[in-house]
Amino acid sequence: MYPELTDASRRALEGLRDLHTLKWYAVPLLALVAYVYARQVLRSRETGNWDPLLAALVVFGCDFFNETWNGWVFHFTKRSAVWTTPGDTAFRMTIGWNLEIIFTFLLLGLVYYHSLLPDRERKILGIPNRWFFALFFAAFCVFIEVLLNLGDLLVWEYPWWNRSFAGIWLIFLLGYFYWFAAVNLMLDMKSLRNKLLFMGGIYAVPVVMNLIALGAGFRY
Repeated sequence: MYPELTDASRRALEGLRDLHTLKWYAVPLLALVAYVYARQVLRSRETGNWDPLLAALVVFGCDFFNETWNGWVFHFTKRSAVWTTPGDTAFRMTIGWNLEIIFTFLLLGLVYYHSLLPDRERKILGIPNRWFFALFFAAFCVFIEVLLNLGDLLVWEYPWWNRSFAGIWLIFLLGYFYWFAAVNLMLDMKSLRNKLLFMGGIYAVPVVMNLIALGAGFRY
C-alpha cells in the first residue's frame, strides 16, 4: 500500500543517531536540564516531596511511549511515521524524536507540576485546577505543534493526524492530554511505592517495545 518512503522520512533517516551530526549547543542544553533536576532533587530532599520529579518522569515516559509507537508505525507502513522531524537538529534519536524535543519534555512535567495550585480542590472556570491545567497544557502543546508543522519542522503525513478538526482533537488527546492526566492520577496515589510502580509501568511498555524492535532489526 505504501511502496515508497515519503521525502520527510528519507530526510529524517539521514544522519539518524550519527554522532557526527551532534551539535555543540546540545552540551549547554544538557547542562541546563541537569541543573534544573539537581535543584529539584535538592528541594525534594529538603521537603520529602518527590512528586515534582515523578511528574517530570511521568510526562517524559509518556513521550517515550509516543515516540516508540510512532517508530513502529514507520516500520510497518514502510512509508512514514505519524509525525516526522526531518529538519536540522542537535541530534536525531528517531525519525520523530530529537534532542530538542527530549530536553523540552524532560522539563515540561516540572513546569506542569509547579503550575498546579496548592489547594487541589480549588477550581478555575468551574473545573478542578489540576484538570484545568491538564487541558490548558495539552492545548498549548498542540498549538506549538501546529506552528512547527506550519514551518515544516514537524511533518504530519496522515489525514487523521493533521490540521483538521478531527486530527487536532486526536493530537490533543493521544498526543498530550493523557500525559497530564497520568500525572494527575499519580499525584492522587497515597504511597511513594504506588507512584513508583505506576511510573515504572509507563516506562516498561516502551522499553519492551524498543527491545523487541532492536532484536527484530527495526530502524526508526
